Amino acid sequence: MSTRKIPLTGIAGLKENWRQDLVSGFIVFLIALPLSLGIAMASGVPPMAGIITAVIGGMLVSRFNGSHVTINGPAAGLIVVILAAVESLGAGDPMAGYRAMLAAVVVSGVLLFLLGRLKAGRLGDFFPSSAVHGMLAAIGIIIFSKQVHVALGVKPTGKEPLQLLAEIPHSIAHMNPEVAIIGLASLLIMFTLPLFTSKWVKMIPAPMVVVLVGIALGHAFDLEHEHKYLFLDGHEYSIGPKFLVTLPDRIMDGLVFPDWSKAFTLPFLAAVVSITLVQGIESLLSAKAVDKLDPYKRESDLNKDLSAVGAGSALAGLIGGLPMIAEIVRSSANINNGGRTGWANFFHGFFLLVFIAAFPTLIHSIPLAALGAILMFTGYRLASPQHFKHTLHIGPEQLSIFVTTLMVTLATDLIIGVFSGILLKLIIHLSRGATLRSLFKPNLHLRYDHMSDRFVLEVHDAAIFSNYLGMKKKLDGIPPKAHVRVDFDQATLVDHTVLEHVHAYKEKYERAGGRFEVTEMGHLVPRSQHPFAARRKPKKTVLS
Repeated sequence: MSTRKIPLTGIAGLKENWRQDLVSGFIVFLIALPLSLGIAMASGVPPMAGIITAVIGGMLVSRFNGSHVTINGPAAGLIVVILAAVESLGAGDPMAGYRAMLAAVVVSGVLLFLLGRLKAGRLGDFFPSSAVHGMLAAIGIIIFSKQVHVALGVKPTGKEPLQLLAEIPHSIAHMNPEVAIIGLASLLIMFTLPLFTSKWVKMIPAPMVVVLVGIALGHAFDLEHEHKYLFLDGHEYSIGPKFLVTLPDRIMDGLVFPDWSKAFTLPFLAAVVSITLVQGIESLLSAKAVDKLDPYKRESDLNKDLSAVGAGSALAGLIGGLPMIAEIVRSSANINNGGRTGWANFFHGFFLLVFIAAFPTLIHSIPLAALGAILMFTGYRLASPQHFKHTLHIGPEQLSIFVTTLMVTLATDLIIGVFSGILLKLIIHLSRGATLRSLFKPNLHLRYDHMSDRFVLEVHDAAIFSNYLGMKKKLDGIPPKAHVRVDFDQATLVDHTVLEHVHAYKEKYERAGGRFEVTEMGHLVPRSQHPFAARRKPKKTVLS
């Protein structure tokens, strides 16, 4: 259990921790500025939309959310659904699609607010880990497939992810050299700067270094003025302001209001469902992940956080912003730089607002290729080969779910992709002996053992991702600081997601002062050497 003094919250927390939170908020602002601009542009909307969301997420949502050190703002994981919504609702008119998408963001935000009030935060434990990671990897590939062309200064003809991937060789062969130099230099910085161990090098975040180098190269190539130039190959290329970020001179000019004329059409409803699903899953998973990084081991109120994110997104949608989540990269940077309370999130939003108001011309000097490189790096991290390797280490069936979710998402969309992974996992469980009844209702028996002075939760039959919420409900009903034993001796099948959740629950319960045991499960055969590998009862062999 942590011996650190837990920071105060509210005004008392501001008085106690303002120095640490102010410094961390400023550093996070340096990271959030290029990411917010890049995410908005990759989503097919004006760059101001990303700033609006980050400012609201920092200055407003931080005052009533359920977490402590998370940073709220636009996220790369939402690029795919926002871009799809803009394209489907706009029917060829990007501005019309943007305004109709804003209406979908408002409705989605209201739904998330209500879901939080209905205590739907627990649904974050329902989705199988491999399907969620497969979805995020697919998002990473989609982001990479779109931004590589931006970094090379080429406009692709394809729209779908697989088409864009196939066009990469063509874009390399026909790249705009000066734009590509900016993109490649930026990408090199993103990959190499984190390798330096010097504290002085680490003081400036890699995305901000990319922006500064990009601005310098942009001035050197005179991107501010439309002109043509000859390169080494003797070909003539065009370059100009279209390769720079476009931002209004006044903040008020960047506010855009929703168009409700498409409400209740099929594309609109599809957009609402997609945004709600991805935003909800990412918000819950991100908040839980950030809790694990918090040095004070505080736990977020996921229901309150979901409602706050929903309310913030609805407000952002009303004035031209994107939906928001608790973003992991910025949140981990906040923790690493000493952020202690939600005031660090507030300061990050405040610095963004001041910078946009005071220096809009400087932002206009940022090359799109530099932002494209930042997002290419983000996409690579989401779909890194290490994720495939790690998933295979857990078990071959986990890799099949991961890859299925990824491939179906690339070929169709996020919702179909995620549910294809869930369906495959259910089919695998049924093939391994899980009954239809056990798919969503666990067979549990909770008793109090007076002899050992402990609560014993006996797990019978299958314990799988789709019935884990029932197990968690039983565990939540046990008093804190007690002695708990989860007995899997009668279980016939225990999947990876359940083992992962039970381990996390054990850590949480013991941090609160309780004692938590899990039986060895020696009668079950693990699918791999990974400690959380799925386990099943071996088939009986018939001796002749």
